[in-house]
Amino acid sequence: MASASPPPPRAAGASAGSLLRRRKLWVFPAVLSGLVALLLSLLYMGGILTPDSSLHRLPVALVDADTGRPPSGERQNLGARLSSAVVSSSPGEKVQWRRLTRAQAQEQLASGQVYGALVIPSDFTDSVRALAGGSAEERPTLTVLTNPGMGSLGSALADQVAERAAGEASRSLGERLVAAAGGGADAADRLLLRDPIAVSTEVGHPIGPRSGLGLSAFYYTLLLVLAGFLAGNIIHNGVDTGLGYADSEIGPWHSRRPTVPVSRTSTLLVKMGMTAGLTVLTTALIMVATIGILGMDAPHLPLLALFSYCASLAVGLGVQAINAAFGGIGQLVAMFVFIALALPSSGATVPLEAVPEFYRVLGVFEPMRQLASGVRAILYFDARADAGLGRAWVMIAVGFTAALAFGFAMARYYDRKGFHRMVPRPE
Repeated sequence: MASASPPPPRAAGASAGSLLRRRKLWVFPAVLSGLVALLLSLLYMGGILTPDSSLHRLPVALVDADTGRPPSGERQNLGARLSSAVVSSSPGEKVQWRRLTRAQAQEQLASGQVYGALVIPSDFTDSVRALAGGSAEERPTLTVLTNPGMGSLGSALADQVAERAAGEASRSLGERLVAAAGGGADAADRLLLRDPIAVSTEVGHPIGPRSGLGLSAFYYTLLLVLAGFLAGNIIHNGVDTGLGYADSEIGPWHSRRPTVPVSRTSTLLVKMGMTAGLTVLTTALIMVATIGILGMDAPHLPLLALFSYCASLAVGLGVQAINAAFGGIGQLVAMFVFIALALPSSGATVPLEAVPEFYRVLGVFEPMRQLASGVRAILYFDARADAGLGRAWVMIAVGFTAALAFGFAMARYYDRKGFHRMVPRPE
């Protein structure tokens, strides 16, 4: 009976302890991971910590509908004087007051061009006159109109700005009323006259009840970007593994397929083609989950489906182009381009008017800003082009063109220079 063959000898190798003592082994991961952690912390937290102090020309409508006759000896009625006081009370670099008619203000609320509105009613002068004469049944009331489609924080900032301005104007008017009343008013009347204006808050442009208080547009956009980013990287790694340019390792199983001779340009074409095909699947599943299962409010479904596909595809093509150009660190570069820099400059949670200048500059070209504006327009503002949808389509087209041009230019350049990825080996 033949004896059993001895087991193969174990390959000698370095121990974990000896490897951990190699300083050079630590340098690259330590520098790169530390730099990523530092940059992410500065980028994310730097954009949200000081929205009030970072305000820069937040657009708020100011409607003076007062039709009362001016007080004796005055050229303007109290509504005109109050609106001038509101504008002068808020620094111009922080708030952009837009003097509009009620119809114009409603139009800009419905197109997402203002975050809110302060409305002076048509009977304001007459109400103040009656209050000063002691015959008023209730205080004159200004109305603050909110715009929840612009995000809960943006609408809240506009609400705060409008109420603060109304309060300051009320106290200024109160001083004049108290002085005019002199000693003829009792203590209760003087207390009322010191702060004569009440403020009520109403929704200026309502959105659906299943809209996350105006945050569903942001999170839906985030899903589109993440789907494009992750699918792009999965396709990139999967194609490289399938063609034999990368190892396949799942748990303890490791394999390496025979290398298929193929140029960088052809490989990129395969990856982009697969990205275009699989984006149909990912965007369809996003819509099934968010709309079909969770019931998100989503009008204009065909348009939303087309926009979702094009938006996620633009991100996926950009990921493939960056990976083709930067190789092994391409996924990290793409993460900064499409996520790390894009989230704080999207303007979807914190308005760009309430972040430092650096983020406002990023918002001009960062993809999530453009895509969030388009999704917001479709979900909340009746798919109006002037609500951000027109610009979003233009920037998607720019993204397509830039990804294809940059990716194939770099791939062809590497091919012409003979920078082959790997020498093919026989099967």
